[in-house]
Amino acid sequence: MESLDRILAEIPLFRGMKEEHLALIAGCASNVRFEAGEFAAHHGEPADEFLVLRQGRMALEIHAPGRGTVTIQTLGDNEVLGWSWLLPPHEWHFDARALTLTRALKLDGRCLRGKFEHDPELGYEMMRRFAQVIVRRLEVMGLQLLDVYGDH
Repeated sequence: MESLDRILAEIPLFRGMKEEHLALIAGCASNVRFEAGEFAAHHGEPADEFLVLRQGRMALEIHAPGRGTVTIQTLGDNEVLGWSWLLPPHEWHFDARALTLTRALKLDGRCLRGKFEHDPELGYEMMRRFAQVIVRRLEVMGLQLLDVYGDH
C-alpha cells in the first residue's frame, strides 16, 4: 500500500513541495470515491475540504434561473475541486457532481488551516499554488463567456 505523502508528491498541485510539508498535508488527507451522479459539493454548503481527482470526471454546475442546471466546467484526473476552504466564509459557490465513478483525495481544510497557523511557510506555499488554480479556472470562465457572448 502506497503512503499518501508519496501519492501527494506525484500530483501536479503538490509536485516539488518539501517532504515535511507533504507529510503534514498527508495527515489531513483521505481517499474518497463518488459514484456517477453523486454530489461532492452543493452551492451554499460549508466548504471545509477540497478534492484532488485521481481518476474520473466531475462537473461544476450552477443553477441558472430559466435555464436550469448549467455545467460551467468539467474536471478530470489530477485536477483540483474547490478553493473556498481557503477563503471565508468557506462556502461552496457551485455544485460538483460526479459524471463517472470518481476516485479522489479529500483534504480537510480545517486541518490544513490549523497547520498553516503553525507553519506559515506551508500556508504561503499552498496559497501560491492555489492562486494558480484560481487563475486557470478564471481563464477558462473567460473563454466560455467569449463563446457565449462573443461575435458569431
